[in-house]
Amino acid sequence: METSGTESLRFSLLGPLRAWRGTEEVELGSPQQRAVLTMLLLRRGQAVGVSELVDGIWGTQPPTGALPVLRTYISRLRKLLEPERPSGEASELLVSIGDGYALRTATVSSDLDDFEEAVAQAEGRRATGDSHAAVQLLRTVLAAGEATALAGVPGPSAEAAREDLAERRLGALELALRIELELGRHAAVVPELLTLRDAYPLREAVTELLLIALYRSGRQAEALAVYTRTRRTLVEELGIEPGPSLRAVHARLLAGDAALAQSTPSGPTDDTGVPESFGAGSRPEPDILVPSLRTGPVRPSQLPADPPIFAGRRAQLDCAEDLLPNGDGPPDTAVIGVVSGMAGTGKTTMAVHWAHRIAHRFPDGCVYVNLRGFDPEGSPMEPGEAIAMFLAALGVAPQSVPESLDAQAALFRSVLADRRVLLVLDNARDSEQVRPLLPGTPGSLVIVTSRSRLSGLIATHGAEQLTLDLLTVEESFELLTRRLGAARVGAEPEAVSAIVELCARLPLALAIVASRAALHPGFRLADIVKELRDGPCGLDAFSIGDDAGTDVRAVFSWSYRALSPEAAALFRRLTLHPGPDVSVAAAAALAGVPLRQGRVLLAELNGASLLIERAPGRFVFHDLLRAYARELSTGEDSASERDEALLRMHDHYLHTAHHASAAPGTFREILPVPPSTAGSGPLEFADAKQATAWLHAERHVLRTVIEHAADHDFPDHAWRTAYALDLFFDCLGYRHDLLEINKAALRAAQALGDPVGRAHSLRGLGFAHTRFAHADEASRLLDSALELFQETGDAFGQARTHRGLALQASESGRYHVSLRHSAQAVELYRLLGHRSGEAGVLNDVGLTYLLLGDPAIALEYGEKAVALHQEVGDQHGEAAALGSVGRAHHHLGRYRAAVERFERAVELYRRLDNRYLEAHILLHLGETHRATHDRGEARTAWAAALALLEEGGHTEADDVRRALRELGSAVQDQ
Repeated sequence: METSGTESLRFSLLGPLRAWRGTEEVELGSPQQRAVLTMLLLRRGQAVGVSELVDGIWGTQPPTGALPVLRTYISRLRKLLEPERPSGEASELLVSIGDGYALRTATVSSDLDDFEEAVAQAEGRRATGDSHAAVQLLRTVLAAGEATALAGVPGPSAEAAREDLAERRLGALELALRIELELGRHAAVVPELLTLRDAYPLREAVTELLLIALYRSGRQAEALAVYTRTRRTLVEELGIEPGPSLRAVHARLLAGDAALAQSTPSGPTDDTGVPESFGAGSRPEPDILVPSLRTGPVRPSQLPADPPIFAGRRAQLDCAEDLLPNGDGPPDTAVIGVVSGMAGTGKTTMAVHWAHRIAHRFPDGCVYVNLRGFDPEGSPMEPGEAIAMFLAALGVAPQSVPESLDAQAALFRSVLADRRVLLVLDNARDSEQVRPLLPGTPGSLVIVTSRSRLSGLIATHGAEQLTLDLLTVEESFELLTRRLGAARVGAEPEAVSAIVELCARLPLALAIVASRAALHPGFRLADIVKELRDGPCGLDAFSIGDDAGTDVRAVFSWSYRALSPEAAALFRRLTLHPGPDVSVAAAAALAGVPLRQGRVLLAELNGASLLIERAPGRFVFHDLLRAYARELSTGEDSASERDEALLRMHDHYLHTAHHASAAPGTFREILPVPPSTAGSGPLEFADAKQATAWLHAERHVLRTVIEHAADHDFPDHAWRTAYALDLFFDCLGYRHDLLEINKAALRAAQALGDPVGRAHSLRGLGFAHTRFAHADEASRLLDSALELFQETGDAFGQARTHRGLALQASESGRYHVSLRHSAQAVELYRLLGHRSGEAGVLNDVGLTYLLLGDPAIALEYGEKAVALHQEVGDQHGEAAALGSVGRAHHHLGRYRAAVERFERAVELYRRLDNRYLEAHILLHLGETHRATHDRGEARTAWAAALALLEEGGHTEADDVRRALRELGSAVQDQ
C-alpha cells in the first residue's frame, strides 16, 4: 500500500483509536484531536466540511474560537502523520478540499478495512458453497474485535460511529449464526442464541434463528415459549405484532413442519460422503426458514395492516414507484413522498398500501406514526413525542433521549445514519411538524400524508407530491366489486351506479356503504340506495377544517342509524376521549356500561366501519367520523350527559392508576382518593406485572388524559392521577413524561386553589427535576412543597418531601444535609405509624453512611430497615434493604455474608418481576465475587445483569459490558 515513497499507516478503529507507522506506534494527541482524525478516517477519503467537524467534535455548543482550535488540530495531525514532510510543502496525506479536509487513503489501512473485507469474503464463500470457510472467517474477525470501538474518542460523531460499528459487528454475528444453522450445528449455537436473544429481546431476526435452532434440537415447547415471550414484549414495548417472517416460522412450528427440522448442506464432507454435522436426508430449505441479515439493535415493523380491498390509484402508485431506483434496493438519495388530498380520499390507505409493496427494500425496518395533524380535538402530536416513539422503536432507551427538540432531532438523525428505514408520517398538519422527523442522510424513504400540500417540504427538501382526488367511476366500481363480489355487483349495475353517485366517489363513504351491504348479504343493493336517499341531509358542501369536501353526512347518518341505541351512544361519547386511542375499559367507562358490554359495542362499531381497531383492544376514529360523531354529540347529548361521561372517564383513569400504584409489589406511598363514580369501571391488578403492563399500554394516553383534566375542569383528577403515576413513571424510565404530568398537575392544583394538591405537585415536579440533575430548580420546588405541607399540617407530605430533599442533597454530594432531612422524615413517619416509609428512610440513611465511608453504621441502619420491612410485609422494601446490607458487608470485607444478602435480594426482586433492580443487585453480587477472586461467579452474575439491562434498554449496560471485558482480560493475564 505504499505510494510516492510514503511509508504506510495502519489504524485501529475497532478498539481504542491507535496508529502505527510500520512497527512504530504513533502518538495521536488529545482526545479532541483524535475525534478529528476519526471523522476523517471514517469518511474514507471524502472531504469533511469544517462545520461538520465542529459539530462532530463539540456538538451544538462549540467553544469560543472553535475554528482556530480545529485548524491547530489539523496542523498537528499533518506533522504526526507526515513527520518527514519539509516545512512549507503541501501535505499529500491530509489535504484541504473546499471548506473542509480529507485524508487520502492510498497509504492508509485499518482493522475496520479487515473486518469489512472478511465479512465480504465470508458472504462470497457462502455463496459458492464453502460455508465452513465462511464461518471460520467470521468467527476469526469477530473474536478480534470484542473491545469497544473508538474507546475514549469524544464527541457526538464518535458516539454515532461507535453505535454503527457495534451494529455491524452484531450483523456479522447474526450472519455467522445463520450459516452455522445451515451447517446443521443447531445444538451448538443454542446457548449463544439464548444469550443474544436475552440481550436483544426486540430483535426478531435473532428470535427466528433461536426458534429454528431449538426446534431442530428437539425443543419445540421451548421454541414456542420463546415466541410467546417475544410477541408479548413487542406488543407491550412497541405496540406491534411480530413481523411476517417470524410469524411464518411460528406457524410452521405449530404445524410440526418436517422441512423446518432440516438444514441446508454445504461445504466439505467426511469420508462417508455425508456433509459434516449433517444426517442423511437433509435438503435445502426455503429462505423463510433462516432470516436474512439485518442491521440495528431492533428492526421495527410498525406498518398497519395492508388494506385487503385496496382498489384503484394505479396512476398514483406508478408515480410513487418512480421515486425509487430500479431494482430491490433502497434509494441512494434522500426521498420524501407527500400524499395529499381532502379528508376521506384514502391518503392513509394509499400510503400504507404503497409502504407494504416496498417494505422489503428497507432492511432496517419500517416505522409509522399518526401525527394527528387535523384531529378535531386540535391536539396535533408534538415532533418530540414522535421522535421519542421512533427512537424507542429503533432500540434507544427512553432515558437516553435529550430534552430539547433540536437535540432529539439530532439524535434521531444519528440513529438513522447508515440505516435504511421506511418512515410513514401519517396525517401531518404542516411542514414544521415534519421537518424534525426527516433523516439527515440518504438511503431512507419518508412517506407523508396530509390534507395540506406541504409546499415547504417540496420547496426546501425536494419532496415529491402525489395528490389524491375522488376515485373514478371505474375505480369506485372496482372497490365495491372487491368488497361485495362480482356477482352481486353485476346483478344490480344501476343500483351500484347510484351508490357511487350518492357517495360522490369518496373512498371513505364507499367503504362504509360496502361494509353495510357486506354485513347484510340478503339486502338488495337497491334497498341500500333507498336508505341513502331517504337520509335526513343531502350531499352538499361539507367541510372539515380547511378542506372543502363532499357532504358524506348521509352515508354516516345512514350507517349510524343502523346501530343499536347503546352503540350509537358510545359512538358519540368516544369523541370526548382526548387520547390518541382508547382502550375497551376506557370506552366502557365513557358509555357507563360494564366491561363486557363495552367490548360488544366496540365490535359493533368496528364492524360498521365507524371505528378502527388499531391494535388488539385499542380503537381510533377516522378524522371525518370523529367530526361527525362530535356534531352528533353536541346535537343529541345534553351538556350534563357529556360532563357525566367525562367524569366517568377521568374517574376510571384516576382509580385505575391508584390501583396500579397500590398493587402488591409496587409502591406504598399512596394517597386515598375520593369514591369512584358509579359506572367508571376502574381496573384492578393482582400484582406489579399486571400493573406495569397496563401502564406500558396506556403511557401516551395517560399523559394526555392528565393534561386534559388540568385544562377541562377536572383539576382534582389531574393532580391525583399524576401523583398515583409518579413513582411508576420514574421506575420505568419515562422521565420526560414524569416532568410533563407534574407540570400539568401543578397547573391544575393552582387553578383549583388546593394547597394540598399544589404541595404534592410541587414535590412531584421537584422530584422529576432531581432526576434530570436540575439541582437549583429541584431544591426550589421541594422547599416550596415543604413550606406548604408545614402550613397545612400535612405530616405525610412533609415526610415525603424531606425524603425527596435528602435524595437531592445526596445526589449533589451534600451527605450531611441529606442525613438531616432523612432524620426529619423518619421522625414524621414514626409519628404517623407509617412503618414502611420509616423503613425506607432508614435504608436511605444506611446508603448515605456508606457513601460517607462508614460501612459499620450503614450495616446497622440497613439491618433495621430489613427487619421493619419484614414486619410490615413489604417485600419490595425488604429487597432494597437486603441489597444495602450486602453492600455494607462487602465494604467490611465480610464477603460470604454479602453474597448471602445479595442472593436473597435477587430472589425477592425476581418474585416481584422488578428486572431493573434485580440487575443492580446482580452487579453488586458480581463485584463481591470478584473481590474473592471467584471470577467465574462474577462473570455469571454480571452476564445475567447485562441481559436484564439490555432487555430493558438501560444505558448502564455499556458499563457492564466494559466490566465483563476487563474481567476477561484479567483472567487471561493470570
